[in-house]
Amino acid sequence: MTSQAPLTLTALPAFRNEPYTDFSDPDNRRRMQEAVGAVRSAFGREYELWIGGARLKTEEKLLSRNPSHPGEIVGVHQKATPALAGLAVESAFSYFPEWSRTPPESRAGMLLRAGAIIRRRKAEFNAWLIHDAGKTWPEAEADVSEAIDFCEYYAREMLRLAGPKPMLHLPGERDELVYLPLGVGVIIAPWNFPLAILAGMTTAALVTGNTVVIKPSSETPTIAAQFAAALAEAGFPERSFSLVTGSGAAIGDVLVQHPKTRFVCFTGSRDVGLRINELAAKAQPGQVWIKRVIAEMGGKDAIIVDAEADLDRAVDGVLVSAYGYQGQKCSACSRAIVDQRIYD
Repeated sequence: MTSQAPLTLTALPAFRNEPYTDFSDPDNRRRMQEAVGAVRSAFGREYELWIGGARLKTEEKLLSRNPSHPGEIVGVHQKATPALAGLAVESAFSYFPEWSRTPPESRAGMLLRAGAIIRRRKAEFNAWLIHDAGKTWPEAEADVSEAIDFCEYYAREMLRLAGPKPMLHLPGERDELVYLPLGVGVIIAPWNFPLAILAGMTTAALVTGNTVVIKPSSETPTIAAQFAAALAEAGFPERSFSLVTGSGAAIGDVLVQHPKTRFVCFTGSRDVGLRINELAAKAQPGQVWIKRVIAEMGGKDAIIVDAEADLDRAVDGVLVSAYGYQGQKCSACSRAIVDQRIYD
């Protein structure tokens, strides 16, 4: 038996964005409708917490409802307690030394497999987003495609960062630049891009050798459970990540303040982001580092339309950006800055 050659950046095709499915094609529409029906047949399933490779249930449940039909229960999830949130961080911390020493080529290979799994199940992931987050077909398609892009892009970036770097060697010195994983990352994801943003923050941390605790939005936990299953299928060790569902008010502060949390990746509201930043800035008993926080708290996005623009396309672009998914995204156009000559 011959051993498989290590994965290299040059062995991969150049990165390209995942193409969107054309739903004007009758075959694509049929496949999408079949996926919607298949997912509906799985409504009401109960999902467990994933902590340190174990599956756990709690007495209190979190119901994921279809926002388009609130009477429909998409999934039944657990409400993690503060003690379980702390256990998730401790478990991630204990596995970090082993995961951080996993060759970067192996981690990148797992991430490429995760992207391939999501691509293969694209219509199914679309359908979960349609029901879990109330997305239209095109909005769900864009969300899933972006998640695939993150897997493909970050795998390539890991291979690039793992390679040798040009260094200045002074006389008598041999200099090297090596990137080291940090430790336990807490991933707090929003409800409006419950797969793409969750996948982006999680995969970037995992592929670089960090262990993570995933805390999805209480509004959209079912798609997070599907994503976690895809990571496990792709080969990520189940101790490398935990999935902790529940109320942010109940467990969010515990995850952020835990002395073994090394960094926090957050996307959500300004108020919550500021609170995370404040809590993380205060060192806790037993904490030996300064925590890092990445907080993306929305935007005030403008589209500039000059006098030479194609006005029909500009109008379409502003409408789609401002009102797609009811404008419930930080990338939505909230201001149109228009040249006075064409304003009317």
